[in-house]
Amino acid sequence: MKRSIFSLLFLLILIPGRTQDEQETPDHVKENKTCLQCHGNQYYYYYNDWVERDIKERMNPYYIIDSSDYYHSVHHAFYCIDCHSTEYEEFPHAGYLRMEYQYTCLDCHGGDETYAQYNFEQIQVEFERSVHSTRHNEAFTCWMCHDPHSYQVSARSERPITETVAYDNEICLSCHANVNKFKLLTDRDNPNVIESHDWLPNQPLHFRKVRCIECHAKLSDTLLVAHEIQPKSQAVKKCVECHSSNSLLLASLYKYQAQEKRSKAGFFNAAIMNEAYVIGANRNYYLNVISAIIFGLVIFGIAIHAILRIIKK
Repeated sequence: MKRSIFSLLFLLILIPGRTQDEQETPDHVKENKTCLQCHGNQYYYYYNDWVERDIKERMNPYYIIDSSDYYHSVHHAFYCIDCHSTEYEEFPHAGYLRMEYQYTCLDCHGGDETYAQYNFEQIQVEFERSVHSTRHNEAFTCWMCHDPHSYQVSARSERPITETVAYDNEICLSCHANVNKFKLLTDRDNPNVIESHDWLPNQPLHFRKVRCIECHAKLSDTLLVAHEIQPKSQAVKKCVECHSSNSLLLASLYKYQAQEKRSKAGFFNAAIMNEAYVIGANRNYYLNVISAIIFGLVIFGIAIHAILRIIKK
């Protein structure tokens, strides 16, 4: 009896229990590992019954999912089969599954009061009026710009504006600076982004500090991020549109910050002041008044001096 007890204790010591990480791993992460063991790597393995040996294949780069990006995205809590057919659980996958219907934003978010504040219906209306929709067929969907496996909310966050600019501009450049992806939509030559913007003063600085949509999208009163992309002939090219006290940046790039923060020191564009200095836009009401008074006093002093000299002569 004593020997049995000692044997049991010995076995309990040898058999490791579940770690804290294993206990806390969400079910969807465990389930998704089955898919990501192939789609999360550049290579995958399978046993080929015909040749009776293990085969190593390269994964199509367009089907590689970075698990780190996915679990930091807005869809991080989803199972793969929430959006993809359950038939994908079988391997090898049936060929016809490649033609399955891809959900759009409105398929899940449309008409749902939970997401009403984000105005998905209005986004769809603006998108349908944009050149992305009017000049392309139905193949151009939300996912052409917003990858469902990695998309993050950038504008509606406290992250630095420079990070928002870099993230959003990368979305545009993923097509406009990528010949292979651009050719999926049109046979036209992809214009060189640098050359087509050679008129822009201090071009590198503008590319780092503002998003493409600041100049290429129609401003929206209801949406935080405008989706109605305009023809290039209607792009903003007047410096004063941004470099003024009523800078359009407050209604686009700094819209979220302007809504969340109010000036307490008299600055017209306090939201911009937190991140950058925009010539002509960063102004202070009190400094403007003081400057006008000082200028007026200088003119008055010069006038008095001139009058006294005339009287003296």
